[in-house]
Amino acid sequence: MDKALWLDELAWGLSEQSWMSCDITPWLGLKVLRSLQQEIITLDQNDALKTAGTGRGNAPVRDRSVRRDKIAWLQGTESPQSELFGFLESLRQGLNQRLFLGLKRFEAHYATYHRGDFYRAHVDSFQGRASRIVSLVLYLNDDWQPTDGGALQVFNRESENEVSGLVLPEMGRVALFMSEEIRHEVLEAHRTRYSLACWLRQDEIALPVSALI
Repeated sequence: MDKALWLDELAWGLSEQSWMSCDITPWLGLKVLRSLQQEIITLDQNDALKTAGTGRGNAPVRDRSVRRDKIAWLQGTESPQSELFGFLESLRQGLNQRLFLGLKRFEAHYATYHRGDFYRAHVDSFQGRASRIVSLVLYLNDDWQPTDGGALQVFNRESENEVSGLVLPEMGRVALFMSEEIRHEVLEAHRTRYSLACWLRQDEIALPVSALI
């Protein structure tokens, strides 16, 4: 599929049902995906990821009954992050051209879920905040099976308790959704699960990393 047609498909999914899932291996490349996978594995092995929290400001709440993943923010200055950021920038521009979302920048972090970790149902942005507009999750796991848990459960935008879809965290697969509209959760993982989360934003000023959730 031509990349322009692929962006058309993404835009349709976001406008019609507020979310969609697809494989981005043809656009990002398996070499970059493998390099990102190795980077997060190395960070995890070196205990370089930090316990994630919820909320904003310098003192996010770290409640293990809500969220148990560990994260590391991406800077995008060196390979393979620079290649990823180039892809995300083309995505930002493509969605702006098609949906007129006014997306000005993006932010991204790695996330590791070990066995038993989860993230309870939530939305990524409060209505009307005009900050996080489109969420993207990229998965970096080999040979993932349904019995491994850790799937992304997506709820219907019209009924927050009705499940709209289930996305397995397979290598190269992404889930995109409107940050203010789609409630979602990460089900309990039964093996270590690697992913990368990105938010396309309307605000112009990047917060210091310490101020991000």
